[in-house]
Amino acid sequence: MKKFLALLLACLMLLSCAACGEPAGSDASADATVGSTLYSAFKADASGTAEEIANRIITNEIIQFMGGAVPVEEGFLTGFGETEIKGFKEGAMFAPMIGTIPFVGYIFKLEDGADVEAFKTTLKDNANLRWNICTEAEEMIVEHKDNTVFFLMCPKSFEQEAPEGSAE
Repeated sequence: MKKFLALLLACLMLLSCAACGEPAGSDASADATVGSTLYSAFKADASGTAEEIANRIITNEIIQFMGGAVPVEEGFLTGFGETEIKGFKEGAMFAPMIGTIPFVGYIFKLEDGADVEAFKTTLKDNANLRWNICTEAEEMIVEHKDNTVFFLMCPKSFEQEAPEGSAE
């Protein structure tokens, strides 16, 4: 499993060097961001394993790319630089399969009685919105439901902005 995750992360890094673009188009309402929409989906159904939840989120209709979810173990995780993320019993990452979209999310299941707020603070304090080589996430959401933590760094929208001076 570690080899598969390492290969997936290596592919993401390699492809992020090749192009710096975002997909266009989104059916989201003007007020809802990508993050708020996906967090709402998490709140509505936070049941199952971390990987099952991550798979439901990455297949949400707002997602404008082919994504996937993989289990993760404690240690160095994408988006957190040189900080090891520890203190969870089960985790899953969800992200684009290919591309330079500044999007990475995690579902963490903590032990019963764990200090959820301290874990969330660790994530917030160590997350890097610019972990992706040539793009930067616009929002970060770190929330929880019971002992399940939802973490996401992403663009606010998948709509591509028109260049300055051009007609829309």
